[in-house]
Amino acid sequence: MTGEPLSGTSASDARKRDPVSGSVEGSTSLNRMNSNNRGEKNMVRSERSARPRSGKTMRAAAALVAAVALVAAGCGNSDGESADDTETTKAPATTTAEGTETTGAATPITGVPGVTDTEIKFASFGTISNNPLGTCVLECFNRGVKAYFAYRNSEGGVDGRQLVLTSELDDQLSKNKERALEIVSAGDTFGAFSAAQIGTGWQDVAAAGMPLYVWNISPADAANDAIFGFPQGTICVDCPRQINGMIIKEAKATKIAVLGYGVSENSKVSAQAVQRAVETYSDDIGGAEVVYFNDDIAFGVPNGLGPEVTAMKDKGVDLVFGSIDLNAMKTLAQEMARQGMGDVPMVHANTYDQKFVKEAGDLFEGDFVSVQFRPFEAEAGDSDLDLFKEWVSKDGNDPVELAYFGWIAARAAYDGIVAAGPQFDQAKVIAASNETLNDYTAGGLIPPQDYGRSHTVPTVDTLDQFGNKTNCSSVVKVKGGEFEVLGDAAKPFFCWPGDTVEWSEPEQTDFK
Repeated sequence: MTGEPLSGTSASDARKRDPVSGSVEGSTSLNRMNSNNRGEKNMVRSERSARPRSGKTMRAAAALVAAVALVAAGCGNSDGESADDTETTKAPATTTAEGTETTGAATPITGVPGVTDTEIKFASFGTISNNPLGTCVLECFNRGVKAYFAYRNSEGGVDGRQLVLTSELDDQLSKNKERALEIVSAGDTFGAFSAAQIGTGWQDVAAAGMPLYVWNISPADAANDAIFGFPQGTICVDCPRQINGMIIKEAKATKIAVLGYGVSENSKVSAQAVQRAVETYSDDIGGAEVVYFNDDIAFGVPNGLGPEVTAMKDKGVDLVFGSIDLNAMKTLAQEMARQGMGDVPMVHANTYDQKFVKEAGDLFEGDFVSVQFRPFEAEAGDSDLDLFKEWVSKDGNDPVELAYFGWIAARAAYDGIVAAGPQFDQAKVIAASNETLNDYTAGGLIPPQDYGRSHTVPTVDTLDQFGNKTNCSSVVKVKGGEFEVLGDAAKPFFCWPGDTVEWSEPEQTDFK
């Protein structure tokens, strides 16, 4: 999801510094940010220091893994007809949900936080420092936000008002709530963005009546009418997912291994959902069965995975699902190669990182990576994929995963403002977003989301009430160290009806 909780750039990429700002850069699976508003008070309040980690930070590191593997779960829609069709993406004039074209001149607005005659101001908060994975999170997400704002501002903004990101707060992993309260108490921004490993402050921003746009790796934290999650809204974490059955069928596998973290309830639930999918769809996918299951893996695999791989080898495992982060998947792949299982493919939830995979040589050859968005390797078609790549690269930044999510989140913020009309305020934007972003593809970059009904975490029994109309995912496969789209690159989404978990053959679909 991913969505995708512990997704991000590799540790080596996270240490690379921008020569201008000195900020940490991401790899080709996260992103770089367009510094459209450096002249503003763009500042990263990171409070970085050389002090040892506090007990609170270490506890937060443990809590971090509660987000693991939610990337493995995602939902979508189907028919390609979306609210995006009424949204102007490439024209200077904009159109509201009611079809009224704006004039390009700012309508006077008073008493709305963060809105002046010339600007609409946003804040961002999330994880920069103390991330135990060493991955780029908030900085990379912000690059996508700024890239979209720069694009939109080049065409006049919103009725002449420029979209600006005026503050960027580092939650240091354990201080998300504190940073959220800083934003609320300042009262000088219209809305907020968040890409955080632990979203403990999201509900505080929403309770203050501010629209909040988040990298949604924690559906429970995002369950609020004012919170809009990307690349997907709230999802059914424990539902069996047809995409996993499809991958098993594609791999012609019959003996499945599933791994998850012991300290993370979400990782356990995700691993159990894979196990449930195998059991549910076994008769439809060639009689596959789970022969090795372990949802008690130590976070960070400090002692390696030798015994686990030996057990899998003894069971004759021919496909491995990992509800763990990308670094642990690399450790697993190395151990499998050492024990002569290097030709057994793995299914990754958090390794959509081209540079990380490329640098691993043939370690991940033949592996599958499930993603909840249009892969960079897909054909652009009528989507905004090329537009994203163009604008995110204007500052020399690569198009990477977290930038993608930032771009999508920024577009949703813009579309919500336009839908609310020229006399907008925070409440109107939240209401308009929930009313109009109900078949939302962000320009064909994600499967259609129905945000009006996605603020409650669905269960197997309530998918028809709170899930999306269809359940869609994309899959890439590693060939020669490169990602290739599984199936038709012009129709990169595999979709099933969203109101059921019953097995059926997927429909390959494109969105715009």
